[in-house]
Amino acid sequence: PGDWHAPVRRRLPGQGTAFVAPQAERATWYPKSFLEPTAENDPWFSSALGLVHDVFEDVTEHVPAERVLLLGFSQGACLGSEFVARNPRRYGGFVAFSGGLHGPEGTTHDYDGDLAGTPVFLGCSDRDPHIPEERVHETRAVFQSMGAAVTERIYEGMGHGVNEEELEHAAEMVADL
Repeated sequence: PGDWHAPVRRRLPGQGTAFVAPQAERATWYPKSFLEPTAENDPWFSSALGLVHDVFEDVTEHVPAERVLLLGFSQGACLGSEFVARNPRRYGGFVAFSGGLHGPEGTTHDYDGDLAGTPVFLGCSDRDPHIPEERVHETRAVFQSMGAAVTERIYEGMGHGVNEEELEHAAEMVADL
C-alpha cells in the first residue's frame, strides 16, 4: 500500500541512474496469492509478465541488459522472480524484497538457461504473513542452479516490509553498475 518505492528511490544512487517503475492497476498485479496455481491468477499474471517484458525491451533499447537492475517488493518481487527465471540472461541485478517464485507448495521450479553470474538479492522476514521463508530458500536454490550470484537474507520478526539493511544492499548493487 502507498508509494513503497519513494524510500527506495531516495536510497539508491541517483546520478547516472534512470528509474522506471510500472504501476499495477489498483495496486495489484494479480488477484490471488502467488502460492496459488499460476492459472488461478491468469489472465492478470500473464499480462503483468508481458508488461515487464515490454518495459524491459524498451529500456534495453537504450541501456544494455547487463546494466539493468530489476527490483520489486511483494507481488512485484514475485513477478520479477518469475520474469528473471523465465527470461534467463545476464542482468545488471535483481532485487526481491519479500517475494519468490510462483506456485503452490511442491511446485517444481524447472527453468532452463543461464543467469551468467547475475547478482541477486533476496530479502524477507522469517514471519512474513504472505511469503513463506521456505519459498525464499527455494527461489535462492533455483537462481543458484541457473548460475546467479545470490545473496539471501532472512530477517527475524520483520513482517512484510523493507528494512534499512535491504535498502543499503540494493544501493550497493546499483552503485556497482
